[in-house]
Amino acid sequence: MTAEVLRVVVADDHTVMRAGVVALMAAEPTVEIVGEAGDGGEAVALVERLDPDVALLDLRMPGLDGVAATTEIVARGRRTRVLILTTYDTDADIERAVEAGAIGYLLKDTTREQLVAAIHAAARGETVLAPRVAAKLVSRMRRPAPVALTARETQVLDAVADGLSNAEIGKRLVIGEATVKTHLLRIFAKLDVNDRTHAVVTAMSQGLIPHRTTNPRP
Repeated sequence: MTAEVLRVVVADDHTVMRAGVVALMAAEPTVEIVGEAGDGGEAVALVERLDPDVALLDLRMPGLDGVAATTEIVARGRRTRVLILTTYDTDADIERAVEAGAIGYLLKDTTREQLVAAIHAAARGETVLAPRVAAKLVSRMRRPAPVALTARETQVLDAVADGLSNAEIGKRLVIGEATVKTHLLRIFAKLDVNDRTHAVVTAMSQGLIPHRTTNPRP
């Protein structure tokens, strides 16, 4: 029983890099490079014309980059799976590619064996991530969600940072003192603090309110 031969297009604006990928795959009987492109626009046209199993795209290319090309390919409902092959591993680049619909994100230090395995996995619809990329995504998911204060809570905390008492805050914002206390309790819960001073310090450290020199009332 012979293994399925997967048809692949490669897009990279660096001719030497593109040729290197093609050369790597030349000796692989289960992968056939059916087209080469120098930018994202050419890659989209190749996918449209050749209907390959996998498109191996560089991230940074002139004109239509890898993310934009991925978006185009996915939007057109092609069966082709997109694998990003790049030197860039920043959080922003990874997120953009994944959100665009890329099924995998590999780095250019990937070995021939890893690349072949990734192409086959992608063709099966499996997500493929370079270990360093996977670690970054896991780390990002584990980060605590940023605190979000409502506009009124920000106004109340601003007033606290200005050194105003609850009664003075009520007058400034034209709300009752009890309402001020309610807002403060919600702020304390969101910031995981127990008093006004720590609320202000924490909020300033997170960029939720501007830094002050005035000390808030305890």
